[in-house]
Amino acid sequence: MFENRFLNFFSRVHWVVPLILYVPLIAYCLYLALSTYNISILPMLGWMVAGMAAWTFAEYVLHRFVFHRELPGELGKRIHFIFHGVHHDFPMDSYRLVMPPPMSIPLAIIFYSLYTWLMGMGIGLVFFSGFTLGYLFYDMSHYAFHHANIKHPLFKKLKDHHMVHHFHDPDNGYGVSSIIWDHIFGTTFKLEKKSKVVSK
Repeated sequence: MFENRFLNFFSRVHWVVPLILYVPLIAYCLYLALSTYNISILPMLGWMVAGMAAWTFAEYVLHRFVFHRELPGELGKRIHFIFHGVHHDFPMDSYRLVMPPPMSIPLAIIFYSLYTWLMGMGIGLVFFSGFTLGYLFYDMSHYAFHHANIKHPLFKKLKDHHMVHHFHDPDNGYGVSSIIWDHIFGTTFKLEKKSKVVSK
């Protein structure tokens, strides 16, 4: 994608990299919430689930309004291609299926700062942990949808939804780990388009 090998290296990422980066971060945030801010287990579980739900909304908004937004001019086309267009052009490239750290780390810092500012450190740490866990579920699901032979009915439905987005209707179906926001905001697919997709 880049003539510069250094830049090209950082645009490609193995699927385990997000796990290596963010599982220890989640564990540390939860440890701090328990040990320093005395958040008890039941509220912690509730805020974790809320954070995961918040990720599904962020995923939808980012995918629809950022990754699929093409700015005017040649520079706009180039930026769009770098951020997301390359994935649509080469959907089976296994090194372009999870978010590269140069993109995910700044986003993590922004959301961490936002949640701890809005909620305070204790609850913010737990909410951010759930949010980040939701992100990991998204990244791992996305990789699996492109490279795994999925049998489970729920994940097969999510995979079909994502494949229609890729191969038939890129202007709809922005949810990856969840399709609820597509239903809420009216970006689901027509039945005749969905019928064209056959999962492997």
